[in-house]
Amino acid sequence: MWAQLTPWLRAQARTLARWLGLAAALTVRAARAAWRFLRPYVIFALNVLAALILLFEEWGWRPLSNLLAQLARFRVWALAELWIAGLPPYGALVALGIPSAILIPAKLFGVYLLALGHLLSAATVLVLAKLASTALIARIFILTKPALMQIGWFQRAYETFLPWQEALFAWIRGSWVWRYGRVVKWRTRNFLRRTWTQLRPRLVAAWATIKPRSIAFGRQLQARAHEGWRRARPAGRRLLRRFESLADLRRR
Repeated sequence: MWAQLTPWLRAQARTLARWLGLAAALTVRAARAAWRFLRPYVIFALNVLAALILLFEEWGWRPLSNLLAQLARFRVWALAELWIAGLPPYGALVALGIPSAILIPAKLFGVYLLALGHLLSAATVLVLAKLASTALIARIFILTKPALMQIGWFQRAYETFLPWQEALFAWIRGSWVWRYGRVVKWRTRNFLRRTWTQLRPRLVAAWATIKPRSIAFGRQLQARAHEGWRRARPAGRRLLRRFESLADLRRR
């Protein structure tokens, strides 16, 4: 019986192998056709994503860090930065993660607003939380970088990441998406400059017309507030005396 089944099993195995080979060939052809169709869109999406990464690096990370650096003019902020810069290596590593941990409740609140359907409020909270965490992390990293470089694994990871980042940014700056974005940025800046040049005389003239009225209105509000306080002060004194008399009656 086994001798009779063996040829049939071999034939079925050969048939199955042919069908599997045919299915694999069709799958490969379909994948190649799909890749030829999707390849331009995938490359475009990767270029846009890479450009956004560089945009965030040049227009997000650095400007926000420089903005926080301006706060060093205040004594309390300057002392806090000196304390952070003097942290030991692993203390600096902990300080680097504190901004993200502090702003987690704000991000959760943004998600809660999103769940309630308040899209604009949720987006505002999430964007502000992201900007704040990015600014703090960027500034703390600049202050603690010398201490962080004393950690062996951190230094190796940073030295491995930095050349890859520079190569990626060089490739991004050579892409057409980035070059087109620079052209759009230049045109937008020139448009805003021309618009401001045209609107500035009108705004100055309008302010010259409105300024006396604004000053007069402010003085009227100040006079009314002063008059209201003058009238309310005797009533407040009478009310205070009543409270004092009631307190004396209760003590008796």
